[in-house]
This record gives sequence, C-alpha cells and structure tokens, in this order.
Amino acid sequence: PEDLIMSWVTEGVLSPTGSSPEDWRFSGESLKRAKTAARLTHDLELNTPGVALALDLLEEISRLRNQLLRENLG
Repeated sequence: PEDLIMSWVTEGVLSPTGSSPEDWRFSGESLKRAKTAARLTHDLELNTPGVALALDLLEEISRLRNQLLRENLG
C-alpha cells in the first residue's frame, strides 16, 4: 500500500502535511478520501488518474446537491 499512497499523493488524490513521506500527516478528510480511493481502486479497478477523476466528480456532485438543497430551502 505504500506505493499506492505515494502515487495518490503524486496525483493529488491525497494532500498530506509534512515535507517527506516519513513526516506526512493526513487529516480526517484525507483519511476518508483514502478509504474511498481504496474502494474505487479495488472494486472498480481504477488506476490512480481514474481515482483522482472519480473523487473530483463525487465531490462536485456533493457540492451541487448541497447547493440545490440550500436553494430549495431558502
């Protein structure tokens, strides 16, 4: 999994704090994102760029749903 995490960081799927892999720290949101990335990799057999794209699209869907809810309630 270390190589996979490195590729996710390189591709921008995860954004740790810290200057080197030994010092990396991940937020709770990053850990949630990593869990989703792992499912996409395993279940759908997506490669790293595919995972990055899928996560971005899932976040956009969530953002648009929230916007729609706010507009309908307001």
